[in-house]
Amino acid sequence: MKKRRFITLAIETSCDETAAAVLEDGRNALSNVVFSQIEEHKVFGGVVPEIASRLHLDRINSVIDQALSEAGADLNDVDLIGVTQGPGLVGALLVGLAAAKGIAWAAEKPIVGVQHIQGHISANYIEHKDLAPPFLALVVSGGHTSIVDVKGYNEFEILGSTRDDAAGEAFDKVARVLGLGYPGGPKIEAAAKAGDPKAVMFKRVFLEKNSLDFSFSGVKTSVINYFNAEKRSGKTVDVADVAASFQQSVMDVIVAKTMLAVKRTGYGKVAAAGGVAANGLLRGMLARACDERGIRLCFPPLALCTDNAAMIGAAAYYKYREKGPDDLTLDAFPNLVL
Repeated sequence: MKKRRFITLAIETSCDETAAAVLEDGRNALSNVVFSQIEEHKVFGGVVPEIASRLHLDRINSVIDQALSEAGADLNDVDLIGVTQGPGLVGALLVGLAAAKGIAWAAEKPIVGVQHIQGHISANYIEHKDLAPPFLALVVSGGHTSIVDVKGYNEFEILGSTRDDAAGEAFDKVARVLGLGYPGGPKIEAAAKAGDPKAVMFKRVFLEKNSLDFSFSGVKTSVINYFNAEKRSGKTVDVADVAASFQQSVMDVIVAKTMLAVKRTGYGKVAAAGGVAANGLLRGMLARACDERGIRLCFPPLALCTDNAAMIGAAAYYKYREKGPDDLTLDAFPNLVL
């Protein structure tokens, strides 16, 4: 392969996707390979950490080789190794870190550890080549629901976060009770398409006045209690209506708080990130709200919403440019904060 400008090999193993990618100059994904473990975990209704770690071990080398091959690259072409170091499942994180550190040591390449949520935010740089801080980021995933002031490529202030269940976590739990299966986000969205979002009025929880924090435990419990009460009384429950009503209640809160954060910060740019950012209702509602206010809205493509290594490569590139490399004592931190 002819030498390109700056090549990053990125590795992501924070949960149940084994992923590797090759990026040029932090924004151009030359490859983005993801091995998903959904089928293996589906029978358990959620991710089993030990199984996730073992599957990462089985797949990590072949996924890295495939990413390099699809990019037409080899390790001689690589300028930087980027790897997720947290948050996530510690056993899963350690597999990616061990692979990255082994490559960095053997090939004498610099290495950078990346915070997973910074990676999700950075996915927008790949799709929107001109996007640059400062801007407001909405991060909505299985483990996180946060509004973040992105002051710089490596400078963040969390303006609001979830106090209990994240949105994706609530989706998983409700989907399980409704008998829709795992993963909950896509299952709820698919069921909701045939339902009436006004069929059941579930409470919108906004917390204290002007708070940018989220709480989805209450609405999750309300849905479960409603479903169980209807079943006990012998009534037929329209799962599509319940799914649509629940989904609408969650998205109403997310969009309202995002617009409150826009008003508070005065930013003219909003970037969404995370697995729940793939939700069609959220995309449509945010687009309308931003359009009404003259706000630029950025979404990653669907493939970059869920966990992937391309987003880690983008974050690693900007971290390396500003802060330089980490050393080989780099470790996993399952609760690493942004």
